[in-house]
Amino acid sequence: MRVLVINGGSSSVKCWYGDLPDGPLPNDPLPPLWTEHSDLTHHPGAAAAVLAPVLKSLLEKHPQIDVVGHRIVHGGPLYRKSTALTPEVRAAIAQQVEFAPSHNRFELEAVGTVDAVIGTQVPQIAVFDTGFHSTLDPAAYVYPGPYAWLEEGVRRYGFHGINHQYCAGRAPASRKLVICHLGNGASLCAVRDGKSVDTTMGFTPLEGLMMGTRSGSIDPGIIVYLIRHRGYTAEQLDEILNKQSGLLGVSGVSGDMQEIMQAMAAGNSRAQLAFDIYAHRLTREIGAMLAVLGGMDTLIFTGGVGENCAPLRQIACDRLAFLGLKIDPQQNQTPKLDQDIATQDSTVRVLLIRANEEWQIAKECHASLAPSP
Repeated sequence: MRVLVINGGSSSVKCWYGDLPDGPLPNDPLPPLWTEHSDLTHHPGAAAAVLAPVLKSLLEKHPQIDVVGHRIVHGGPLYRKSTALTPEVRAAIAQQVEFAPSHNRFELEAVGTVDAVIGTQVPQIAVFDTGFHSTLDPAAYVYPGPYAWLEEGVRRYGFHGINHQYCAGRAPASRKLVICHLGNGASLCAVRDGKSVDTTMGFTPLEGLMMGTRSGSIDPGIIVYLIRHRGYTAEQLDEILNKQSGLLGVSGVSGDMQEIMQAMAAGNSRAQLAFDIYAHRLTREIGAMLAVLGGMDTLIFTGGVGENCAPLRQIACDRLAFLGLKIDPQQNQTPKLDQDIATQDSTVRVLLIRANEEWQIAKECHASLAPSP
């Protein structure tokens, strides 16, 4: 089965093309036949501008495509499992654009670009970032506002579920996992026996941890104050909270953790403050997740920041030393991905797992189209 995966994120788009066997798939990812990674600026028409030449280049080398899988961030209350991208499903995704403004619009444009370049005869599958969190109990997903909110679809959905699911599958011996997906967007997930039981992102990908350019959770009263006394519009606040906050907003330097670390080394106090807030909030939210689980067997770091920022991992793990968690400083500084960096006597395993949403999406496509045994 020849599978093409299109993974549109908040700052990039990744394309993955591989040949999957018809039978059971291995747990370890198969190497792709072709990949492409492009930086992305979200604006109308960006998908066609970025993807169309990439897809044409792919077809010249690999003309057979049996299915195309898309990462779709938000499917709303109706779509939580991988499903074919019918007109009805596309309409439902379009309705969620406001709640995932950096993703859903681009992802729908990507679907249309596949129609135009590859053709409508090739099935396309939506794999939802919210899907893994469909196992949350009501106590975890209902917000403590008027109950009418829930009836209107206002609830915790959770995101980054595709990679959280992939990482959970890489630690099958653990009953109680806390997964730290730290990239330009960031979220935690508490996993018990392979199922998501809590997560930091909520109704939109804005809630939870401090991120590259997103604020994460703030006092809702701040929004009321800014509207009432400073005249901010909804559009202005949306721009500020999603694109001008987080590491960028505090540091004034960048939303990229590597550039923050460079500025810190040069003595930039605001960059240092941004890092300190990030580390504080990360540790605080890990504590909340392990309390929900009643303990923690394994802590996983994944995503661009999680995989590459050794000082952040060291700080977070040092603050969790009361659990008996210990990491090897040398392995933390020069780790190999998909490696346990905890010491042998640590009571908690600490894994670095390379984010691999593309493989998880490919597996979902395979499950959707493979013949039943």
